[in-house]
Amino acid sequence: MKYEDIKQDLSALLGQAGNHNGTSRRDALRLALGGGLGIGYACAAGPVMAQTAIKTSAEGLSAGEIGIDVQGFNLPAYRAAPVGRTNLPVVLVISEIFGVHEYIADTCRRLARAGYMAIAPDLFVRQGDPMAYAETAKLMSEVIAKVPDAQVMGDLDATVRWAAANGGDTAKLAITGFCWGGRIAWLYAAHGPVKAGVAWYGRLQGGKNDLQPSHPIDLVAQLKAPVLGLYGGQDAGIPLQSVDAMKAALQTGSAAARASKFVIYPEAPHAFHADYRPSYREQAAQDGWVQMLAWFRHHGVA
Repeated sequence: MKYEDIKQDLSALLGQAGNHNGTSRRDALRLALGGGLGIGYACAAGPVMAQTAIKTSAEGLSAGEIGIDVQGFNLPAYRAAPVGRTNLPVVLVISEIFGVHEYIADTCRRLARAGYMAIAPDLFVRQGDPMAYAETAKLMSEVIAKVPDAQVMGDLDATVRWAAANGGDTAKLAITGFCWGGRIAWLYAAHGPVKAGVAWYGRLQGGKNDLQPSHPIDLVAQLKAPVLGLYGGQDAGIPLQSVDAMKAALQTGSAAARASKFVIYPEAPHAFHADYRPSYREQAAQDGWVQMLAWFRHHGVA
């Protein structure tokens, strides 16, 4: 099936979803797609590269959608963890702008197979559903731009509390995120009780507003945990000048900031870990994964 055909089918599906009495477009769409979080790929992400997309089995894992209470609001999240184990180290997994779709769920399952409880909360749920969009520009303007950083920090705090109450050892807590989630990984390392962070090509500096008042480069003095930055040398959206500016700023920051570091993959573009997209670069993605797990172990998250 061609990408344009998928977009047309999605538009028709959304039209049908809007006709369900008493059911939101979001819920109807998720029902039509066959389930909850982690089902299918976000159409706005572009054509899916089926030949490179990694599929990790849930066998031996407790994996699926959970609900997290955030002051009376039920926050959906995808959780994966080894069956029958408690006191697991915890990794918060923060999605790209495309939300908690199959790629993010699979990433959680990969971490679970490495011995972690991995949780990916749906941080866009109050503003909209990325799965309901076929165009990135509309998704950015109608959903992503309206998500307050303060709301995200509160949702992650609630996710940590849920993990602590459900078999996770939050004394061994880490965070990782991709693109939009990479920026959030930096921010939460300055906010929450994590011991280590890994940011995959997250934005480091840029424009500010009331909802997004700070960027990672503004928070180096507040970093509570060291962050490993995994970035592409061919990333048109995050030039190496921005990485160099962040490196310099980190040396003036907290002890955790000074312990942070970057790994640059010279030939890699943005989203080089996204195995379902044309931007995927297998060698950089695999090395970055090894670097991430080693970073967690080095900082006591294992």
